[in-house]
Amino acid sequence: MPEEKDPLLAAFSRHLLAERNVSANTEAAYAGDLLQFAAVNWGPGAKPPYDWAAVSGLDARKYLAALGKSGSGPKTLRRKLASARTFWRWLVREGRAESDPFSGLKGPRPAKSLPKTLSAQDVSRFLERPSRDFEEGSAKEYEALRDRAIFEFLYSTGCRISEALAVKWGEIDESRGCVVVTGKGSKDRLVILGGPAMEALSRLRARASLLGPGCAGDQSPVFLTNRAKPVSRRFVERRMKKYLAEVSLSSEFTPHKLRHSFATHMLDAGADLRSVQEMLGHSSLSTTQIYTHVSVERLKDEYAKSHPRA
Repeated sequence: MPEEKDPLLAAFSRHLLAERNVSANTEAAYAGDLLQFAAVNWGPGAKPPYDWAAVSGLDARKYLAALGKSGSGPKTLRRKLASARTFWRWLVREGRAESDPFSGLKGPRPAKSLPKTLSAQDVSRFLERPSRDFEEGSAKEYEALRDRAIFEFLYSTGCRISEALAVKWGEIDESRGCVVVTGKGSKDRLVILGGPAMEALSRLRARASLLGPGCAGDQSPVFLTNRAKPVSRRFVERRMKKYLAEVSLSSEFTPHKLRHSFATHMLDAGADLRSVQEMLGHSSLSTTQIYTHVSVERLKDEYAKSHPRA
């Protein structure tokens, strides 16, 4: 890794993993952002170690301006600014820099956008598609069962894709229809598996035992490829696009949109906001409240269609 050649960046990465208990993906994002700053500030040909302590407030402003000119959106700019602030605060605390050059800078306000969701009817059509492919002879039994189980799991629980793919068979409580998943910040939470999801998982496990030794054992990941390897996020995204096309739905929908749909449909049906917050693993209620806005927008659409003086 490039950050291993820079002693301070390598030490910061160890701090993130060991003391702040961030995920490997989060640590990699921090490292990528800081290496991008190094390339912008010192030039793409600069080699580590970098003189982080010499970075000034002017350098920080030039960096953000360069990101803006390159087309980075508000969300990306705010994340990169947060990465830089976290790094320089750590440098100051460790006595490696006198001040944080990013401390006085503010990122652009994030644009308020409502998450796009599938309707309940579209979700049903989508979830049934893997089984239909098997019935029509265009898919093998295991892959149809696996794909159906993956998407039933995501929609039933509202889990992030990374949370779902980390689940092992032994972690599913079949008698109670639930499973404990590990979310952001290594926080565990209980999520519910509905009847269709439990049925899909049960059928998948029965077939997984024929896939290979231990593939249906308690320590095996639930979702495997045809070659008995854990499936990846990208793998699931490709499978989803395949089924979306087959049921004439937009390819812009991702596995995360099933999480959005889960939350919106729960609230539309009268679920308590705090209960949905807990099921989604949101640390702040305000994060969950955006789904109430989705419901309001739907009500306004229906009002506009139906009221004679809308």
